[in-house]
Amino acid sequence: MTRNAFVVWSLGLLLILVAGLGRAQQFEQVGDYQIHYSAVNTSFLTPEVAATYDIQRSQVQALLTISVREELEDGSTRPVNATVNGNVRNLAGQIRKLSFRTVHDGDAIYHLATFRIQEDGPMRFDLDVTYDRNREPANLNFAQRFYIDR
Repeated sequence: MTRNAFVVWSLGLLLILVAGLGRAQQFEQVGDYQIHYSAVNTSFLTPEVAATYDIQRSQVQALLTISVREELEDGSTRPVNATVNGNVRNLAGQIRKLSFRTVHDGDAIYHLATFRIQEDGPMRFDLDVTYDRNREPANLNFAQRFYIDR
């Protein structure tokens, strides 16, 4: 297995494992589109994956991953390029704008943003996902609690 294929495999495996940690698959259905999301502490990333995607591993830093898939008539899905904008808010009401960058990895398209977390406080996400230029952005709102492993 080449180094690049290993890194892609590792990131995919990480996302599958994170999705399985106490949650069902995390996605919103909007018409024929699935907006998948995952937020995890960057310390869970392997050093290789973090280096490949230029993500700082830290106990107080988290990674939000968004991907959009279109459902096709045959039941399969295909990745869709999207634009993601939004904010994250902590329990004290402090709002931080998220800065997303798009990663194309083979057939996969990920939109990644990192942000600082606070221990044991719910972080609330308010995102606008534009998957079709001819439609209004889909709003995606969710909350997640993070823990800092010391």
